[in-house]
Amino acid sequence: ALKSTGNRGLQAALDFLVENEDKPVPSDLGAVQEQKPPASATAGANDEDDDDAAALQAALGMSMNTTSAVEGSAGGEGGSSGGVAQSIKCSICGKIFRDTALANFHAEKSGHDQFEESTEEIKPLTEEEKKQRLAELRQRAVEKKAVKAVQEAEEAKANEKIRRKAGQDRSEAIEKMKVKELEKEAARKRQEKLDDAKAKAAIKAQIEADKRERAEKAAREKALREGREYVPGQSSTATPAASSQPSTSAPAIKGSEYKDTRLQIRLSAGGAPLITTLPSDSPLRAVAEFVAGQSLAYNVDTVSFTMQFPRKTFTQADMNKSLKDLGLTPSAVLIAS
Repeated sequence: ALKSTGNRGLQAALDFLVENEDKPVPSDLGAVQEQKPPASATAGANDEDDDDAAALQAALGMSMNTTSAVEGSAGGEGGSSGGVAQSIKCSICGKIFRDTALANFHAEKSGHDQFEESTEEIKPLTEEEKKQRLAELRQRAVEKKAVKAVQEAEEAKANEKIRRKAGQDRSEAIEKMKVKELEKEAARKRQEKLDDAKAKAAIKAQIEADKRERAEKAAREKALREGREYVPGQSSTATPAASSQPSTSAPAIKGSEYKDTRLQIRLSAGGAPLITTLPSDSPLRAVAEFVAGQSLAYNVDTVSFTMQFPRKTFTQADMNKSLKDLGLTPSAVLIAS
C-alpha cells in the first residue's frame, strides 16, 4: 500500500487498502509499480508518519525489498560489527527500522542519509497486536479526517464571510451613488423652478409696464384732442370748465387730514394684490414690513415702492417718512419690487 501510493503517508495507504480490500496481496512485491508523490504531498512530513508507516507494515506482516542508498550505507558500516544484523538504525536520529523499506521511507521523509545495521531485534507483533495496531491506525486516520474537515469548514466559512463583506461594500457604494444622483437631480429641478419663476415675474412686470405706458399715451392723446393740458395722473373726465366752477357742496376733507390710509399693493413677483389699512402717521417702513410678512420674495431692507399716478418712486431714504408726508392718504396704489 505504501509503495503503490508513493509513500504519501498513512491516510493514502489506508484509503488504498480499503479500495483494494477484496484483491489478493501480490506474491512479488518488487513488481508493484511505485507512484511518485507530488512535492506538495511530501512537504511538511514528520516523524509521526514514520511511526504510522512502520506500524502499518508490522500490522500487515509485509516487507518491501527495495534497493536504495540505505542498503549501501548499512552494508558498509555493518561489516565491522560482530553480531548478526537484526534491524537498520538511523545514525542521525537513532530510530530503528525492521527492514530497508521502512528505512528508505524514513530517508525520503526526513532527508537522513546515514544508516547502519543493528543487532537490536524488533519483536514481531502477534495477531491480536496487529489487529489492535491496525484499529488504532484507522482510528487515527478517522481523527485526521475529522480535523481536516473542521479546518476546511472554517476556511469555507471565512471565505464566505469575505465574499459577503465584499458584496455588502459594493451594495453600499451603489446606494451612495444613487443618493448623490437623486440629490443632484432634485437640486437641478429646484433651480429650474426658480429660474422659471423669475422669468414669469419679469414677463408680468413688462406686461404691466406696457399697459401703463399705453394708458398714459391714450390719456395724453385724448387731452390733446380736447384741447387741454395733459397732467400725468389726472382723470381724463375732468374738464377745465368743470374744474373752474366753484363747488357748492360742503368743503372736502384734505388728504393730509385722514387718520387712516388704505393701500393696495401690487407685487411685481406675481400673485394677488395685497390690501391693508394703516395709520396715516405710520412710516413707509411699516408697509415694507407688511409686504415682507406676506411674501417671502421680498425683504424689508431691499423692497422698493412705485406709484404710477402720479409717477413716483420711493427709495430707502423715504422709508422713515410717514404716509401722510409722502402724499399717500387717504388711499393709494403701490407696486412693490
